[in-house]
Amino acid sequence: MAKRRGQPVHGWVNLDKPVGVSSAKAVAIVRRVFNAAKAGHGGTLDPLASGILPIALGEATKTVSYAMDGRKSYAFAIRWGSQTSTDDGEGDVIATSEKRPSAAEIESVLPDFKGEIWQTPPAFSAIKIGGKRAYELARKATDKKTIAKDSVSEGKSDADTTTAEMPQLSPRQIMVNTLELREAGADEAVFYVDCGKGTYIRSLARDIAKALGTVGHVSMLRRLSVGPFGSDRSISLDFLESLEHSAAAFEHIHPVVSALDDIPAVPISENEARQLRQGQRLAATGSFAQMPRARSTDVSSSDAEVAVAMYDDQPVALVTVGQGGVKPVRVFNL
Repeated sequence: MAKRRGQPVHGWVNLDKPVGVSSAKAVAIVRRVFNAAKAGHGGTLDPLASGILPIALGEATKTVSYAMDGRKSYAFAIRWGSQTSTDDGEGDVIATSEKRPSAAEIESVLPDFKGEIWQTPPAFSAIKIGGKRAYELARKATDKKTIAKDSVSEGKSDADTTTAEMPQLSPRQIMVNTLELREAGADEAVFYVDCGKGTYIRSLARDIAKALGTVGHVSMLRRLSVGPFGSDRSISLDFLESLEHSAAAFEHIHPVVSALDDIPAVPISENEARQLRQGQRLAATGSFAQMPRARSTDVSSSDAEVAVAMYDDQPVALVTVGQGGVKPVRVFNL
């Protein structure tokens, strides 16, 4: 059996990712700094974007979905007059417009983009279509169009080239809690947005420009928060790298439960902790019995309430609490 690489390090790193670094590379750097055996991130951030990228180490990876499901906030800028294939500065220009909206015009359309709205994700996204990522299909289509264009310029007929269509994604419902115009210049405007899971800022920028009778793309994107992780307790990648393999680096690891702020924490006994670690169910008694779902819902229901069982200030397991008792869903090996 191959020897497991790295040490058992558990917790969250609230990283402030710089522009030019992919989320995967940032995770690899953080894992190296702590020599951690396991790491993952709480929501992809594009290389052209900066800001909060929570990174889970060890047993904290079992709580990643809760970080990704949390509200997020961003500062972003739209550059008017050009639409790109990727809806940001990385893609090729595919449409242009001479129209430049005024601050008053921008303010007039923002209410249409607040609350529950329908949004079509960008073609260059990680959504799966027929088992493949949309960005893979979009990149393939873009590459083939480039080849076809070059072939025509060299005198070849269209029959000598193959084409591929850009992926067509279905609209999905998202929640935009807050959308504010912060600055408005001649060619660019800066916004603040607080939104829910699944919101694509590139799509939001594209649609705002369209509503204003022009085109545009994201020219700046900075994530300000992901659930409970904000810029106030973040650490830059450069500074973290300077602490590699030092005791000081571990001062910047947050507890495993950091991503579980919205989930009830229920204290349990030593015996109950032992039972949960062995995969056994508990009776819905004590603090568990006070939870609404314990009185009205079967534990196997998808509506059963989720809680984190705590013993001696340490998380023991994520559990569902229903009429049938307390069922361990994810057990923490701490």
